[in-house]
Amino acid sequence: QVQLKESGGGTVEAGGSLRLSCSASGSVFSINTMGWFRQAPGKERELVATRDNSGFTTFGDSMRGRFFISKDNDLRMTNLKPEDTAMYYCAACHRNWCPGIASFEYWGQGTQVTVSS
Repeated sequence: QVQLKESGGGTVEAGGSLRLSCSASGSVFSINTMGWFRQAPGKERELVATRDNSGFTTFGDSMRGRFFISKDNDLRMTNLKPEDTAMYYCAACHRNWCPGIASFEYWGQGTQVTVSS
């Protein structure tokens, strides 16, 4: 089992930056890929960014070039827009291949990010 806890959410003005962190505990040695997903009210949960143990990263289309994911799974968000407002979730996958959201078995409770215009 893996336990995940997010921190760093809050309210920021459009154009600003924010950093989210994810604390992992438990069987962390089994994790192959960690990442971030987000869900806005009335919308499906979507990919923000993932990073696997080899350093390979993936990003949602609207995040590429603005969001960055570190080796420690910190998510640095820059040039934030009101449409980035959502609950952000840290997630972990222990499979050898984690192609999509359904692959991630472990989830944190989420941290709210609000971007004001």
